[in-house]
Amino acid sequence: MATPSDKTRTGAEDPHAELFGPGLLKDRVILVTGGGTGLGRTMARRFARLGARILLGARREEPLRETVDELLRGPTEAAYRVTDVRDPESASKLVEEAFRRWGRLDVVVNNAAGNFLARTERLSPNAFDTVVRTVLMGTFYVTQAAGRGWIERQEPGVVLNIVTSYAWTGAAHVVPSASAKAGVLALTRSLAVEWARHRIRLNALAPGPIPTPGAWERLLPTPELEERIRRHIPSGRFGRHEELADLATFLVSDLSSFITGQVITLDGGEWLVGNAFQALREVPESFWEGLEARHREARGSRPPPGTSPDTDQRTRP
Repeated sequence: MATPSDKTRTGAEDPHAELFGPGLLKDRVILVTGGGTGLGRTMARRFARLGARILLGARREEPLRETVDELLRGPTEAAYRVTDVRDPESASKLVEEAFRRWGRLDVVVNNAAGNFLARTERLSPNAFDTVVRTVLMGTFYVTQAAGRGWIERQEPGVVLNIVTSYAWTGAAHVVPSASAKAGVLALTRSLAVEWARHRIRLNALAPGPIPTPGAWERLLPTPELEERIRRHIPSGRFGRHEELADLATFLVSDLSSFITGQVITLDGGEWLVGNAFQALREVPESFWEGLEARHREARGSRPPPGTSPDTDQRTRP
């Protein structure tokens, strides 16, 4: 299986950073949910490299602290708050922290997500509910809190929602995620119209498969499945972190000030030939039995619900 690329790419080591002027996002305050790991961390690094002040929110404190510590080794300001976006009060406190700390909030990137492969007939109500509450309800709670803050202050704002192409095509065996992402896409388009008069822009970014630790192994648990999906993509490869960072930077910056209510796809042409998860229709019964056994084992090793406190952890102001 391919090794996910989640390395720090800043300065001269990252030629993609030179696509934009170094002060493109100077002094902007950008909130990224799910920002401690994976694609959220990648975007936060790029935004910070271009001058933004970063607030990260997620449930697990250790990755948040590690990412913020890394960002603070550069010239930026950064902080985090342990947050469960499924809880409206927790989501609201995250948004309030940006206004409290810096007196402003310019951009929200809704990246918090959850996903796994499953035979839908065997899904528990809790499994479906957990993904939908994280992806759809969490996006709504954070977006609504930010929108209220902007409208009350009569200030502009930008929201970027991370979705996926199966938000509009559907996809077998990831039904909770597909359902939730479809809702997020509808939310994006609806609020782009409703809030345009308040100078609030909303767009969505739909990446295809991009290797990230953890999520990659859950969705592509075998080398054979990974290779089958790679071949399915017309471009013949998976996406790269820096490509996502480039597109996200453009969409949250003033370079895209006349773009709103849109979804931009970054998937090497995958959705045009059918979502790659259709390959799961051909896997044997033993694949599902092994996958479900690993799910049961993983659930048994998790801490009880509610053990990640909604605490306020800050670093350099």
